[in-house]
Amino acid sequence: MKIFFYLLIITLFPSSGNTQNKPCNCCTEKHTEFDFWLGNWTVTNPDSTLAGTNKIVKIQDNCILQENWTSAKGKYTGTSNSFFNFKTKQWEQIWIDNQGGSLHLKGNRKGNQMILKTDEAMNKDQKPFIHRVTWTLNEDGSVRQYWETITSGNEITVAFDGLYKKTK
Repeated sequence: MKIFFYLLIITLFPSSGNTQNKPCNCCTEKHTEFDFWLGNWTVTNPDSTLAGTNKIVKIQDNCILQENWTSAKGKYTGTSNSFFNFKTKQWEQIWIDNQGGSLHLKGNRKGNQMILKTDEAMNKDQKPFIHRVTWTLNEDGSVRQYWETITSGNEITVAFDGLYKKTK
């Protein structure tokens, strides 16, 4: 009778160990390539003035890095979702801000840098351009985000240059 009762309990109430064995589809080495950007950050401009704060967390069972940006004066906010796309074998980021702006970036990690670019588009002067955003992991654990707009293949305008330092 004790054996029957034990088997009934196991059948009705499976151990928590069994429920924790579900596969983690986004726990591969490729999915950790952008983890250097995780954390709570204070972001400064090249002149050391405050640009804003940023919080980057992993969501959806480690499949998405979610960014939550707030500018120094709090008037400009944005959220991005970055993920490794199994199908295309590259990283993608989709950014949407409170001003109605959006970006869709794609690329890969090279060494200590994550380099993502938009597809080519035409500006108001009918010149082709792309946005290229590079996140560089520095030796001290800080991260530099460098955003360039490249027009006609060689005209470079810096849209943003921020240094991320983790908050305590």
